[in-house]
Order: sequence, then C-alpha cells, then structure tokens
Amino acid sequence: MDIKLPPPRLKGELSVEEAIHRRRSCRYFLPRPIDIKDVSQLLWAGNGFRDEERRFRTAPSAGKTHPLFLYLVAGDDGVIGLDGGVYRYIPETHSLRMVLNTDIRWELVDAALKQVFIAAAPVSIVITAEYERTTTRYRERGIRYVHFEVGHAGENIHLQALSLGLETVVVGAFIDEEVADVLNLPSSHKPLYIMPVGYSGR
Repeated sequence: MDIKLPPPRLKGELSVEEAIHRRRSCRYFLPRPIDIKDVSQLLWAGNGFRDEERRFRTAPSAGKTHPLFLYLVAGDDGVIGLDGGVYRYIPETHSLRMVLNTDIRWELVDAALKQVFIAAAPVSIVITAEYERTTTRYRERGIRYVHFEVGHAGENIHLQALSLGLETVVVGAFIDEEVADVLNLPSSHKPLYIMPVGYSGR
C-alpha cells in the first residue's frame, strides 16, 4: 500500500535569488529528524507534477520522456511520520512505495566509497534513470539529455532544501552496481546522484 504524501506548498519565504546565493555543499549533518512535509516538498521539487492536468513536471524532460526515478533512503527516526527504509517516489499520485523496510544508510555508505556523512544525514534522495525511455526516441544523444535532466532535478532539490532550512550535497562518487543492489533497484534503473539531506551541523 502506497503512502500518500502531504500536498506540496506552492509558495515559500525564501526568494530564488537568495537560495542561489546561499547554495553550498554540506557534508556535516545534525542527528535531527526532518518532517514528512519537507520530504514531500523535496521529492515534488525533484520530479513531481506542477500541472497535473497537462502532466507537466517540475524539471524539464527531453520530449517528455521522463527517465528519472527518485528513491528516498530514510534512517530510523530520520523522518517524523515515516518508518526507516527505502521508498520509491510515485509522482503520479505524489506518494511513496516501500521497497525495503530497514535502515540501509551504512550499506549505502559502503557503496559510496565510505563517505560516512551519508549515514549522518536523516535521509538521502537517490536519483536514478531509465535511459531507454529517452534513448529509444533520441538514440545515443538521449544519454546526454538524461544527464541534463538529472542536473535540473538535482538543482531543484538543492534549492528547495535551502528554502526549508535544510542542506544537501550532490554525490556522484559511488559504485553503481553496489548502490543498485543496496537499494534493490530494478535492473533498468541506473543510479546517478545521491543527495543526503538534513540540518547543517556547521
């Protein structure tokens, strides 16, 4: 059974300009849980629907092929109102679908070349891609388009985190096959980014 997320808020207190000015990479996180409302906002910013009637997403996608899939890695007591585990974000219903019901942050650290700050963050958002959705239409150039799209989604999440009083960092150094195994990903979903999110410890 999917877990329905709180609806996203469409107005915040931090301007785009200020968020861009304050954006930085954070690798020090406090052991403080975040609210499920903030999880909802972050996932929506990364790959949600901004116009459900016309099926427009929050990040642009070449030919509306939408190759990205977001996974939430939540620690035990990492999210107020959510059990620890791995969840797949379902944009169509703005909900979470449980993949694993255990805290796998330290296993993710091992797959990410021992970057221990990943385990310190209460959650990580892992962005994956199903390349065939885009390459079927655009052939080899579709690979480039997928990489454009993960950049768009990642920056949305980064700026959204700041607007919520949170911080993050984009991690690209990991062993793809191990991350896929730890998260129990479908074979077609290739990990591209790991984004630990939490309250800054500095």
